[in-house]
Amino acid sequence: MADELYKTLGVSKKASEDEIKKAYRKLARKYHPDRNPGDEAAEEKFKEVSAAHDVLSDPAKRKEYDEGPAFGGFGGGQGPFPDGGQAGGFGGFDLGDIFGSVFNRGGGGGPQSQQVRGRDLETEVSLSFDQAINGTQISVTVPKQSQCPTCHGSGAKPGTAPKTCPRCEGRGVEAQGQGFFSISQPCSQCGGSGQIIEDPCPTCGGSGLTQQNKRYKVNIPAGVKDGSRIRLAGKGEDGPRGGPPGDLYVTTRVASSPVFKRLDDGNLEVTVPITVPEALRGGTIEVPTLNGTKKIKVAPGTKHGSVQRLRGEGPPRKRGGNGDIRYRLEIQMPEELSEDQLKAVDELAEALNGGDPRAELLRRAAR
Repeated sequence: MADELYKTLGVSKKASEDEIKKAYRKLARKYHPDRNPGDEAAEEKFKEVSAAHDVLSDPAKRKEYDEGPAFGGFGGGQGPFPDGGQAGGFGGFDLGDIFGSVFNRGGGGGPQSQQVRGRDLETEVSLSFDQAINGTQISVTVPKQSQCPTCHGSGAKPGTAPKTCPRCEGRGVEAQGQGFFSISQPCSQCGGSGQIIEDPCPTCGGSGLTQQNKRYKVNIPAGVKDGSRIRLAGKGEDGPRGGPPGDLYVTTRVASSPVFKRLDDGNLEVTVPITVPEALRGGTIEVPTLNGTKKIKVAPGTKHGSVQRLRGEGPPRKRGGNGDIRYRLEIQMPEELSEDQLKAVDELAEALNGGDPRAELLRRAAR
């Protein structure tokens, strides 16, 4: 393990403080949970990177880590644990817990209770196509565990107060020793809060939380798609006993449009019918846009399925600017023809020399 933390950050053992800081910032941005929602592997990597930086960015901790053999096994070989495993994401142990115990051994530092973060929550909002394209503000009501109004989150009956846990002396953690090393884990008596509730609040039963309905306003950015997720930091459930709150994730459900079809590349598409004469002669036609109508030209001899484009008339893009609207031209064929129309078709066929467009195809097939 002599260089495991350096490998985690991708730096050498001779790296300067500035190099360690730059490497950590790069990896932290890459693996941060906000950029990788639901990716457990990325979250675990983020924890390892953070734990490695916590040690190597502190000169005293780094010195002790580099002098691993003095601690009975840091330098390699069998690990300090009963199963021979090593510290950190290498054997099921958390680097932060282990090195926190090693470098804070012998007491000191005062109470360090482990506050539990509140749960993240998810909800959905329904949007019309126009709301999604233009952006809007919408209200959501979320049932959640929130700070108890009676005890204000302390968990203790009004007029009383929590007491320091006698087992962990308010630290919130207790250590299990194995030789020189000790592994920190949440206190078995107080659950990591560092406090004991002897006279619980009658409203919340000592948890400090009650089920409540909270109403929030969500700003929907212009151009969101169906299934987009919007994060409201700190709007999830409150943490017990004053712990930090989780986040609220709002998923958008966007209704389809009777006119516009959203494409995967962020543009829109509209199917526009044109007549046979328009396809043959060309001309100018009126088409719908997000803000009214505009005119586009149809070239003479336009084929069925041809696409015209109006640049910048589509929905807003995340990185600025607007997408395009593509108009797919479909030649509309009449279902029935009158005698006069049939006569006109015959005259057209004669005027076009009555050529057989399949002659070349059949000639090649006969080879």
